[in-house]
Amino acid sequence: MPKNLEASIEIAASPAQVWSVLTDLGRISEFSPTTRKMIALGGVRTGTFTLNINKDGWKIWPTTSRIVRFEPNQVFAFQMNENRTVWSYELEPTATGTRVTESRVVAPKGVPAPVRGMINVALGGEQQFEANLVSGMRETLARVKAAAER
Repeated sequence: MPKNLEASIEIAASPAQVWSVLTDLGRISEFSPTTRKMIALGGVRTGTFTLNINKDGWKIWPTTSRIVRFEPNQVFAFQMNENRTVWSYELEPTATGTRVTESRVVAPKGVPAPVRGMINVALGGEQQFEANLVSGMRETLARVKAAAER
């Protein structure tokens, strides 16, 4: 059964600086090792749909999502339409900057069987896929940190 996943990082920048990096969807490929594009179909705000292009090695696939939380300098979250997971970035001010927590939360109904089948066939199975997701989260957060601290 798919698990909820989480990774965090401390960034020596204000929540506003980090927010401006995280919500600049045109820069997603600079940060994410998997997401090559995230195109907002309208302004970046709660309710906006996005078209996403993902790549892992030779495998390329599209996904879609909807922004479900957009609270400036606090929370940016989107729900993947294909698997119902919610990805979020929560920003918390600290004495030295901002703590950012990236998470993937699985819907109570779980991931649909066809998506789980695709993960098992094309992406190495759930355990490997989720390990890769956590690794990707850490890589994304490290890249966001580098950009926000420049």
